Amino acid sequence: MIKKTKEQISYNMRQVKNKDSEIELMLRRELWKRNIRYRKNVTRIFGKPDIAFIRKKVAVFVDSEFWHGFNWEVKKNEVKSNRDFWIAKIERNMERDAEVNQYLQKEGWLVLRFWGNEIKKDVVTCADKIESALKER
Repeated sequence: MIKKTKEQISYNMRQVKNKDSEIELMLRRELWKRNIRYRKNVTRIFGKPDIAFIRKKVAVFVDSEFWHGFNWEVKKNEVKSNRDFWIAKIERNMERDAEVNQYLQKEGWLVLRFWGNEIKKDVVTCADKIESALKER
């Protein structure tokens, strides 16, 4: 395995999208196909959900495994370079996710979070969960 320089690693991390990612697009396409319309990346909603249904007060977040700490107790041991920075960053992201969930729920929102791998494996089931939540509200 070729060891990457700090500059190469930094460049790669800057290329990671924070909106319109592959997993977001997969889920949005499935919702659109079902004629379910939504708003995306709504800045006036706390936490700026990836997908929002404003009238129904449903906020959907699409979380990538690395940035949001999926299986974190195991995965944090795999961080090899700049450990102090990355571990603190991911753990703060996880705290922020919990704060966003708590705030929105207090304001009457239903918060749905999906992991990227969950969407990749079965986007239909993820869309079913959203559709079901919308019908219940």
